[in-house]
Amino acid sequence: MQIIIYLLVFIAGMGLSIEAGLLGPLGMQVGHLAATLSIFMIGSIILSLILIFFVRADLNKLFNQPKWLLTGGILGPLYVVFLTIGTPIVGLGVTMTSVLLGQIGMSLVIDHYGLLGSVKRSIDPYRIMAIVMILSALWLLS
Repeated sequence: MQIIIYLLVFIAGMGLSIEAGLLGPLGMQVGHLAATLSIFMIGSIILSLILIFFVRADLNKLFNQPKWLLTGGILGPLYVVFLTIGTPIVGLGVTMTSVLLGQIGMSLVIDHYGLLGSVKRSIDPYRIMAIVMILSALWLLS
């Protein structure tokens, strides 16, 4: 089962690169915020249809959660706007490597301190080496 999860997340990562590749030119044509809106509008419509016709989610339960858990909704649009702006300027490879560096770096901090309900996993030399390798990749791509 775990290998299937790895595969699905790998495919999602490929999708992010495709999305960034599409957003750059779209943002140049219609504006960065309009391009971001289009991504979230289309996604919201698709998710709404899935929830209506297939899942039957209890949205009351969603809105009864602690409000800080819902702040992730702020991060998605910021991420997409920054992708839309950055990709045409620095290229897709540098953009996605920078995203990876930010994701891994923050993930290590979250794991190290056990933040956001995660299990504590100390930063060790292997994890530091992973960050150094991603920094090296970013330098080589720049």
